Amino acid sequence: MGALDEPLTKLVGDRTAKVLADSLKLRTVGDLLHHYPRRYVERGQLTSLDELEIDEHVTVLARIEKVTLIPFRGRKGDRLEVVVTDGRSRLSLVFFNQGWRQKELKGGAQGLFAGKVGVFNRTRQLVSPDYQLLDEDADAGAARQFAGRLIPVYGASSQMPSWKLSLCVETALTKHLSDVGEPLPPELRERHELIPLPEALELIHRPRSHADRERAQDRLRWDEAFVLQVALAQRRAADSALPAKPRRVREGGLLDAFDARLPFTLTEGQRKVSAEITADLAGEHPMHRLLQGEVGSGKTLVALRAMLTVVDAGGQAVLLAPTEVLAQQHHRSIVEMMGDLAEGGLLGGSDLGTRVVLLTGSMGVPARRQALLDMACGDAGLAIGTHALIEDKVQFQDLGLVVVDEQHRFGVEQRDALRAKGDQPPHLLVMTATPIPRTVAMTVFGDLETSVLDQLPAGRSPISTHVVPAVEKPNFLARAWERVREEVAKGHQAYVVCPRIGDEEPAGPEAGAKAAKKRRRAGDDLEDLTDDAPDEGAAADERRPPLSVVETAAMLAGGPLAGLRVEILHGRLTPEAKDDVMRRFTAGEVDVLVATTVIEVGVNVPNSTAMVIMDADRFGVSQLHQLRGRVGRGSAAGLCLLVSDMPAGSAARARLDAVAGTLDGFQLSRIDLEQRREGDVLGQAQSGVKSSLKVLSVLEDEEVIVTARAEATRLVAEDPSLAAHPELRTALESLLDADRAEYLEKG
Repeated sequence: MGALDEPLTKLVGDRTAKVLADSLKLRTVGDLLHHYPRRYVERGQLTSLDELEIDEHVTVLARIEKVTLIPFRGRKGDRLEVVVTDGRSRLSLVFFNQGWRQKELKGGAQGLFAGKVGVFNRTRQLVSPDYQLLDEDADAGAARQFAGRLIPVYGASSQMPSWKLSLCVETALTKHLSDVGEPLPPELRERHELIPLPEALELIHRPRSHADRERAQDRLRWDEAFVLQVALAQRRAADSALPAKPRRVREGGLLDAFDARLPFTLTEGQRKVSAEITADLAGEHPMHRLLQGEVGSGKTLVALRAMLTVVDAGGQAVLLAPTEVLAQQHHRSIVEMMGDLAEGGLLGGSDLGTRVVLLTGSMGVPARRQALLDMACGDAGLAIGTHALIEDKVQFQDLGLVVVDEQHRFGVEQRDALRAKGDQPPHLLVMTATPIPRTVAMTVFGDLETSVLDQLPAGRSPISTHVVPAVEKPNFLARAWERVREEVAKGHQAYVVCPRIGDEEPAGPEAGAKAAKKRRRAGDDLEDLTDDAPDEGAAADERRPPLSVVETAAMLAGGPLAGLRVEILHGRLTPEAKDDVMRRFTAGEVDVLVATTVIEVGVNVPNSTAMVIMDADRFGVSQLHQLRGRVGRGSAAGLCLLVSDMPAGSAARARLDAVAGTLDGFQLSRIDLEQRREGDVLGQAQSGVKSSLKVLSVLEDEEVIVTARAEATRLVAEDPSLAAHPELRTALESLLDADRAEYLEKG
């Protein structure tokens, strides 16, 4: 075990090590050295107090303005109130029965104060905060320690404030800096003018200037990018070595017959992406491709053509969807598009056709048994379904292609379980309608080749989006319902989307998250009913529960939409009820569908022209973009109204304004990632573990990521096992903890 792998107990003692492990997940010397400062302050440069978030653990640099000792009325004890300022705003520090602190907390003194931001009488405060005074008179030692250099402020906790953490880091640097290895090859460091890693770690924790900090960050940014890209390059190299059965296009087969029946011409983008997929399928190694595209760009059609290519080559293909509603929609639309080509072997079916089966968790026993039989014997060339496809009972005669729709709604284990059903590794196509910036795709999906559909088919109508401030202008909300009635009067249909079902479901983000986890464990639809928007701090605690489908539908049917045919749709309805509602809505027998995000992806009803999203601020930017993609799918223009109680100028309203301001999904995805703290993208979104990206920005550091990818690809080609680079191998093992290594291994 190397020195950096030593447990922190040897460095800081059992008690401090336990606090570091429990509150910050720092367990080794290496963990501590790579826990970089969140920001830096200079002596005399006070923290902006008006930007503090409620419930956040903060460390602020401020000057004491006023100190008051207030005895309790009618009982023993007192309250010491200390007001600190940054020159513009004020923050209250409160100490109970600690009047003796009045002797050291004197007006004019400057210090670091750490605690959890709370509110009392509409005033932000820290209760019993830790502090360290920096003025010469108050603490000469601390002042000398910080004089002439930037003061690091670390991500900390209530038990471990920033300056205590700083002392631990100082100890680690003093004792173990010489033990730090060098993962980057010397020639690479020289080419890109990067300082050695030990020097970078010292400068990131002990910078004397902003130039020092920048040099350190440049080096550490490269470490994160390069080590990750090496891992992905190794994954790509391993994939390219796996055997796969080539699935080549067969002239005069099922695909040609299908193309001849299409009532429209493929877009240039669809032809280009189809050609890329066709070339991959014909290869002797499994395809690993990510297909991303704007809402309505025709990804499903491209995927279906790939599936038919595999059927022509004697194999089978499956389409995995996250919800029963979407699986049923895919099955219905594919069968309709294929016509008698979807009835292979049946009376009236085409001689060129195959069978298309649906499998969901709640199907009846006879239908389920028949679907399993058709897949196992090979009669069903195409299988469409939910997580039910992953069950052990499901077998295929010759699985050649796995298509995963809305891949972010599935865990890696689920995808891998389905791919394992092939005798040889099947080809893999994952699709997402959430546009992903190029560098994010290279970082998060770096082991996949990427295809992009950014061209909408001819005939798609534009969607106009507007924010409806329900509290500030209630007449706007009344007008929204009038617009819905007007669209219905024209013969069109509308959606109303709510964040909650309301069927005895606990309200609030925490309860919603628990319910979602419970549903996933139970194998229910992966319907996201939780708050998908970034946290708004204290505002969330003071708000009413999210609006629900059940309550909203009743209100509309008895009020502003009285007389219209209003129905509800959510993931907790029975499969028969969901299918019945969608069939009637598609057939035009329902005017207004009040639903949860179960209609977010894949639902295609061209006659729907209007959507009203209630409590729109409770959804993320990309999710709003997905939802509004359900309208404007025909020849008539689409209208999307974002209803919110949040005031103008708030971060929530800024997100809604961004959605209303553009239809460019790639631009919105950048906004979404920026607001979600993009570092979470790599880890939590894909492998369920904490992100390793601390310095690297997947949005801003495109040049570093692109260059690191090229360098990593070259190095892995020359030395696949990294035999000549032991320090890099060690860094790779450190980056890829057990969970993430398993994720990359599964692809």
